[in-house]
Amino acid sequence: MDKRINRREFLETGAKAAVGVGIGVAVADALATPARAEQAKASPNERTRMGCIGMGGMGMGNMNGFIGRNDVEVLAVCDVDSNNLNNAVSEVEKKTGKKPAAFKDFRKVLEMKEIDAVLISTPDHWHALPFIQACEAGKDVFCEKPISHNIVEGQCMVGAAKRYGRVTQINTWQRSVGFFRQAIDFAQSGKMGKIAICRAWIQGPGGLGKNPVKDPPPNLDWDFWCGPARKAPYHDTYHPGMWRLYYDYGTGMSGDWGVHMIDIILLGMKAKHPLEVASYGGKFRCAPDDDRDTPDTQLTVFKFPDWVLDWEVHVGGEGLDGGGGHGAEFIGENGKLIVDRGGLKWTPYGDHPGPEGAGKDEGADRPDRWSNSDHIGEFLTNIRTRGKCVAEVESVYYTTTACHLANLAYQAGRSIRWDGEKGVVAGDRDAMRHLAYQRAYRKPWKLPYYKWNA
Repeated sequence: MDKRINRREFLETGAKAAVGVGIGVAVADALATPARAEQAKASPNERTRMGCIGMGGMGMGNMNGFIGRNDVEVLAVCDVDSNNLNNAVSEVEKKTGKKPAAFKDFRKVLEMKEIDAVLISTPDHWHALPFIQACEAGKDVFCEKPISHNIVEGQCMVGAAKRYGRVTQINTWQRSVGFFRQAIDFAQSGKMGKIAICRAWIQGPGGLGKNPVKDPPPNLDWDFWCGPARKAPYHDTYHPGMWRLYYDYGTGMSGDWGVHMIDIILLGMKAKHPLEVASYGGKFRCAPDDDRDTPDTQLTVFKFPDWVLDWEVHVGGEGLDGGGGHGAEFIGENGKLIVDRGGLKWTPYGDHPGPEGAGKDEGADRPDRWSNSDHIGEFLTNIRTRGKCVAEVESVYYTTTACHLANLAYQAGRSIRWDGEKGVVAGDRDAMRHLAYQRAYRKPWKLPYYKWNA
């Protein structure tokens, strides 16, 4: 069965697809497809030996992208859910004929000296520690987005990658897709004239309802799953998938999808740090006592030196300016350009040509849709050459921080001024007490500190 889904299906498959589970798994496998046909047979000495940490929906999809290649060998899999772990072992054995080592504790994977690189596909609150400790152990890292659960974690991750000279690739895979690159290049070309306003948006899920607290299932180590985060009373919406809608473990729709769509805007505008951020919203489409604590409706304005970005999260309906369920839009003097996973749409103001192929349906359900993309292959090439990936951790830190700042302004209930060079909220220490900026780790876990901006 082909697992790819088109945009209409994405909008209709319910809350889990909307927060990146359904479409993410399909894309993870699709991104590796073109490279499979082009690879030469790799000798054992040329193969990258991988350990995979986090074997839920995204983890399995990402792992399949790696094990479909001749130049990769998966030696170990890891998950705190024994069902996920067993599924991963079976998948590797079925596709490669070799049974990988299996662990509940990610540190056991990092202790394997024969492993060259790790794939991290855990929930957001479990990105920082495996990433940093992998760097310390001399492993290169392919990590799910957003890079971190909060700003301080992201800074430490950047610092660790620099300190140990690791090759990193974050799974903001749109950076490797041709028509997204084309949109970025066109925005930078000057052909749109002055761009003073940009927009980005996502149509997200509504409420999760009230769910009874219960004992965790026997296959799940709930204490380990919570890790450095608060250990909340368990209910079924946390695992799998819907942890994204809780600030203890996820980053809401701003972190889950902003890291894709805001990313395209920041790259197109050659921007890193907003000067000011204001964010408003709430749980307007779901009941006030709904279990989720991230907003289902959120409007955020980012002010840059000579332009502004409007980021919108909403339930139902179409996006801004007639866009679909997600998108990024550049508005210039000569026209406006919208890009989403269906392609490019150019609306000129007068007789101004747009990017080549604008208006073409890129075919969300077409098997060769990602034929100009090899996000995984680029990572593996750079492991061999020690080059820098298109989505290396420092570059994605800036986008992830913008998403965290949307949440931080919302959590603080006021606009904030951001000192991007120092990585602090200017003149407002109280704002940095909120969860989007930093958290006190639950014992015995500790966040290793690494200076990121030296």
